[in-house]
Amino acid sequence: MTVPAITVETSAWAAYELVDSGDGRKLERFGDHLLVRSEPKAWWRPRLEADAWSRADAVFEDSGRWITGNRNLAKAWTLRLDKLRLEARLTDMSKHVGVFPEQEPHWRWLHTELSTLRRENPPEVLNLFGYTGVATLVAAAAGARVTHVDASKPALAWARENQERSGLANAPVRWLLDDAFKFVAREIRRGRRYDAILLDPPSFGRGPKGEIWKVESQIADLMEHLRSLLDPARGRLVLTLYNLEASALMLANLVRSKFSPGTLTCGELALRGTAPDAPALPLSLFARWKGPQA
Repeated sequence: MTVPAITVETSAWAAYELVDSGDGRKLERFGDHLLVRSEPKAWWRPRLEADAWSRADAVFEDSGRWITGNRNLAKAWTLRLDKLRLEARLTDMSKHVGVFPEQEPHWRWLHTELSTLRRENPPEVLNLFGYTGVATLVAAAAGARVTHVDASKPALAWARENQERSGLANAPVRWLLDDAFKFVAREIRRGRRYDAILLDPPSFGRGPKGEIWKVESQIADLMEHLRSLLDPARGRLVLTLYNLEASALMLANLVRSKFSPGTLTCGELALRGTAPDAPALPLSLFARWKGPQA
């Protein structure tokens, strides 16, 4: 059965705004700061004139470094998401700032789903490739016990700082520096089960001991293992992927082959520019699955 793909746009969020996009770039507001970053999916022409783009406080160049036009720009500042306090940061050799705003609909969906599960018992959540922990903290704030796995020590430190900053220091979160594939295999041997699993794998990466991760050759096997960890009746799964070569139908076919029966939704996460007549900017593919009793 074919699953129709849908486009899900980020709702109004005071801490973030996609101002404009085009010519392979995007002009964004994170808190009070305007940033310009590269964006390979922005094939069209910008709606705003060059003067508007020139007001950016910082620009990430193709050479791999930030150029700050505003000398008073802090290298780190705080963004608010409901009760969460998240640090945005200009990182060396990376255009990422610690928050992926297009995933805001996932955070809202996750909070709603976990609040429903919590009526029975505190839900158990596994967040693989968890980065700076926004989804982890959303889950913790919804009353879940969360296991957060990432292969980057700096990302884990950043995530734990976000936990402290958000007043969730006592929330039941396990922060683990580990290779996702190896961790999942160990959890299967332990007989663990989770009510929700989130994964946002990179195209390519390395584990803490140099383990190679290539999404196109390993994602199917990882999903097969996750089937053993996820509650088959009431489980929830969220998979996001940023690969340009992939498609929403590919993700739907993959999830359906591993987690049928259940309810499956797939499509793209997008940001809508606030410039006049600005198009929606597609950024991430996704698939969400809910068990038949969810």
